[in-house]
Amino acid sequence: MGTVARVLAVVVGGGVSAIVLLSAVRTVVLPRSEVVALTRAVFLGLRKLFDMVAREQRSYEDRDRVMALFGPFGLMALAAVWALAIVGAFTLVFWGLGVDPLRQAFVSSGSSFTTLGFAPPHSLPTAIASVAEAVLGLGLVALLISYLPSIYAAFQRREVLVSLLETRAGNPPTAVNILVRHHRIGMLDKAQDLFATWEVWFADIEESHTSQGALPFFRSPLPHRSWITAGGAVLDAAALSLSVVDIPRQPEPALCLRAGYLSLRHIADFFSVPYDGDPAPDDPITIAREEFDDACREMEEAGVPLKADRDQAWADFRGWRVNYDTVLVTLAGFFMAPYARWSSDRSSRYRVQSRRVTQVAGAVRRSASRLPFGRRD
Repeated sequence: MGTVARVLAVVVGGGVSAIVLLSAVRTVVLPRSEVVALTRAVFLGLRKLFDMVAREQRSYEDRDRVMALFGPFGLMALAAVWALAIVGAFTLVFWGLGVDPLRQAFVSSGSSFTTLGFAPPHSLPTAIASVAEAVLGLGLVALLISYLPSIYAAFQRREVLVSLLETRAGNPPTAVNILVRHHRIGMLDKAQDLFATWEVWFADIEESHTSQGALPFFRSPLPHRSWITAGGAVLDAAALSLSVVDIPRQPEPALCLRAGYLSLRHIADFFSVPYDGDPAPDDPITIAREEFDDACREMEEAGVPLKADRDQAWADFRGWRVNYDTVLVTLAGFFMAPYARWSSDRSSRYRVQSRRVTQVAGAVRRSASRLPFGRRD
């Protein structure tokens, strides 16, 4: 029985090590979107702890300071879980190879993983196990070291356009501001360049935010900026440009819209967010007709040329917005985005309480509190 238990310990320990190694490779090396069970469990478990702390904060700024630590802490926790799992697995391996008692097997495993050598092996099998664990430990460290620069490079690419958008869209960003400011500086007919640039941006975040699952949780340097609200403002600006702004029709807004909603849908798939993949143009959206009319009135007062048939414009806008409405609102809530018109202001998971926007957002939040959107865990 003792021999069987020791053989089983070696097999189990080797299997756990292989699972950890495969998880690390799929998380860090594999250049595609894959849900890794161990990585997902670490981030979801840590998210619950951060949610508990964040909900105790009274203002959005305080919650933002708490949640800004989630992404970095998640990476550190993932590395710690990998290390502990390898040490625990090889503790079983060393015990199975005859290192007694179990405490001494743990010491041997720790010595091998850290390559400190304070508990040298005493037989050929344990020496082989020691070398294998040391190689695994160094490999995991090397993977993590290579992972961080790639994450921060993608983060920097993302944030450059988010920062630049404040010039055109204000803070918080709105679609109306984008179109009004382009009109005021005589660039309304050249706004297509903005949409072409953001089409590339959406393709970039689709790749980076699904292949590097921690990246969506890395928050912008300033608390009232967010990649999800910036993207939402650009999508709404493109939808308004196509539906109600009276300028010659060009392809860039439509291409940007399609790139944007496909990108958000793929990110939603990665986080198991439910949505209708083939919505009808007249399906309900979270934007009320009155809100659309208010936006049109703001643009009209600023001198933006608008189409006369407002009913048709509303139908066209709704037909565009329905493609990304659910995923935008749900992701804005899941990532605890700051207040922004037509996106995070109607997310049901979090209630924005920023001192800067409480008066503006209050009425919208009350009307949005009945919306049944939220992340499916």
